[in-house]
Amino acid sequence: MDAFQRSRLDNEFRWVEKVSTLMDSKFSIGGFRFGLDPILGLFPIVGQGISFATALLLVLMMYRHGASSKLATKMLLNVMLDAGIGAIPILGNVFDFFFKANKKNIRLLKAYHYEGKHQGSAKNILAFIFILLLLFCVFVFYLLWVAGQWLIGLF
Repeated sequence: MDAFQRSRLDNEFRWVEKVSTLMDSKFSIGGFRFGLDPILGLFPIVGQGISFATALLLVLMMYRHGASSKLATKMLLNVMLDAGIGAIPILGNVFDFFFKANKKNIRLLKAYHYEGKHQGSAKNILAFIFILLLLFCVFVFYLLWVAGQWLIGLF
């Protein structure tokens, strides 16, 4: 990577880091840091949507600028976890104050660009997620079958 490309990457990285800080840790009350993400979470649907779209935009921007599929997948998992649990009333609001997906993604990004970590394909991560989802579906179907047997037994 030549000096011009490194300078451009550093400028874009600074922009992503500023947005990440705004979303996760811009404000401080009593030494506790938080950003716009938990505040937006107080507004159902619209706030969560804005927060999710911002985090997704950061991941998409870094992926378009050369982040590996493995890194992008790890970053997307952080964003989906934040959005998924953040959507649960009350619990999600508390979760958003402590789980800082954008800051985690910045750490992953720094490790990728400056330490050479998280290189390569996301196939193993995606295969693991697929297996987990498959096992979860089998478990749910089993519970439905047991519930059905129980209901039939009532009659």
